[in-house]
Amino acid sequence: MPRHLASRRDFLGLLGAALACPSLVRAAASETLTGEAFGTTWRLVGPAGTDLAALRPAIDTLFAGIDAEMSPWRADSTISRFNAGTLTELTGAQLFHVAQAALSLAGDSEGHFDPTVGPLVARWGFGPIQRGGSPDWRGLDVSAGRVGKRRQDQTLDLCGIAKGRALDLATELARDRGLDCLLLDLGGELRALGAHPSGRDWQVAVEHPRPGIDAPAILNLPAGMSVATSGLGAQGFALGPRVWGHIIDPGTASPVQGRLRSVSVLRDDAMTADGWATALFAAGDVDGPALARARDIPALFLFEDDRALRHVATGGLGDVLTWRG
Repeated sequence: MPRHLASRRDFLGLLGAALACPSLVRAAASETLTGEAFGTTWRLVGPAGTDLAALRPAIDTLFAGIDAEMSPWRADSTISRFNAGTLTELTGAQLFHVAQAALSLAGDSEGHFDPTVGPLVARWGFGPIQRGGSPDWRGLDVSAGRVGKRRQDQTLDLCGIAKGRALDLATELARDRGLDCLLLDLGGELRALGAHPSGRDWQVAVEHPRPGIDAPAILNLPAGMSVATSGLGAQGFALGPRVWGHIIDPGTASPVQGRLRSVSVLRDDAMTADGWATALFAAGDVDGPALARARDIPALFLFEDDRALRHVATGGLGDVLTWRG
């Protein structure tokens, strides 16, 4: 089976662990629809009798179209042909929208989110973009509805943000079909369409970075909001005393090191939450929380100090958390 868009989590899942990410606290009298896309799974949860199955054809078509455009794991995708130089520019409306958002986030995050680090990710064994020049997000030109390169060896990897866009579009699709009470989960990224059937917020478990340990907290996800998580968990590979993960610090050209294990971000849309979760984790132990505070981003940082879990919440996210124990 070919690798697709969601590789930043699922490629590492092949090494034997799932990324620490919020998961649904299952509700009674609910209806669930599941499927596969981007090398991961998706799930819709709504009230019993919603007839979620009627959404499957449209969702499958939506996700297949995004995968065909934005997956660097597919040699025939639009973005892979752009990276290989067989396309000189990108002009599709969705590609332009996501690329524009990625470069805007690169600037807002002071370069901690960098959609041109694909060759570095591959160098560390975590990605498919084997050839390309040094990262430089400023080397991409996004204007007048097109994406171009200032250097021929420039590459673009939207994995850190495109899956969030797919989740947003799936939410819009469900809303257009008249649904107003739904929780959507795409590879661990969540978006709430309306409130829980009982009228309360949806509840999702904030997973412990180490597999097999009970969730330390519950996040009350308000209607219309999204949450995305990036992190290390038990993934990566050991080299000496260190564990090397898949999220690259553009400043060091190496996987992020330190005690930070995961970052969860709450935003109005999943694409922004997705990108900021990556950016804040890449920023590291100190700069990550500082950047979140400076940008007033609701985020939860989980650290491990000698195997003891420690957390830092910014931007009011602590107000929607319920800690266990």
